[in-house]
Amino acid sequence: MKITTNTILRLMTVAFVLVLAGVGNTYAAGSLATRTDDPALRATVQEEVKKFKGVVIKRDPDSFTMSETTGGPTTTVLLTADTEVKSHKKGVFRGSKEYAASYILRGLRLEVDGTRNSDGSIVASKVRFDEQDLRTAQALKATLDPAEAELNEKLRVQQEEQERLAGQIQETQALAQSAKEDAAKSQAAAEKAQSTADYANNRINGLGDFDPIKTITVYFKTGSSVLGPQAKQAIDDAAAWVKTQDRKGWVMAVIGYADTTGSTQRNIDLSERRANAVIYYIITKYKMPLNRLVQPFGYGQLEPVAENKTKAGRAKNRRVEIRLMVNKGIAGTVGN
Repeated sequence: MKITTNTILRLMTVAFVLVLAGVGNTYAAGSLATRTDDPALRATVQEEVKKFKGVVIKRDPDSFTMSETTGGPTTTVLLTADTEVKSHKKGVFRGSKEYAASYILRGLRLEVDGTRNSDGSIVASKVRFDEQDLRTAQALKATLDPAEAELNEKLRVQQEEQERLAGQIQETQALAQSAKEDAAKSQAAAEKAQSTADYANNRINGLGDFDPIKTITVYFKTGSSVLGPQAKQAIDDAAAWVKTQDRKGWVMAVIGYADTTGSTQRNIDLSERRANAVIYYIITKYKMPLNRLVQPFGYGQLEPVAENKTKAGRAKNRRVEIRLMVNKGIAGTVGN
């Protein structure tokens, strides 16, 4: 049979189409397998996070750890060069203010936008906080940093002493039988130094860890930040009880609240004035050291304890909570 040029071209065209179809099926099958079977790609699936709120409990150079509640679960937040750090806007005419990532401190209450990785960490795109909370965190840093520095110095000295004693132990072990008693004494001294160093290290690790002891609630009249007789009596009764306790490592957080009467900004300012009034009364009457004050701030009408629709409910929300806590690091109870 005679094969013409047109026949050859038709055969080549059919073969090319069949090859393309096979390649397409293979590619499609490979793509589907990659989408469904590749664990590495499944691990990159991310979840969008909006306004995730909490308090910073640990700060690292490129990340921080935050908790939504005291003693609750923690979340690691990763910072990048594109992370935007700003304060919240206050009203129509006052915009937010940009901050460097270094302003994110332990004790700072903030909210985070970003994406959550499969390991639970959040890669932050935005970090927002109130400037009042920033000032509180800065005050906390000024209180805790000197304590940490002092403990670190003690730890360094104790570590050097431990190394010196360990060297003496090695030399003693090489001595004759008559020096065994001295070697045993040096060993005991080295173990004591190690125990002291471990204790100091535990105290450092516990400086950001608090246990609640008691909450005292003080109530206010509508629109007022003046301490009435009943409010002062509640504080005096609490102070009398505190004097009967072992107060080693105790600290105090004072948080103000308001009902929904008035504007949101007015209630924030009012709750801050209420917290300050309680602090002033305690400091002036009972001479409380300022380094015992952890986190004074005003929540405004947020976190009500009762319905604001009733008179009785609003009365319960016009309050200041005095939260007594013990710092595990200062008290030396880490691990208990």
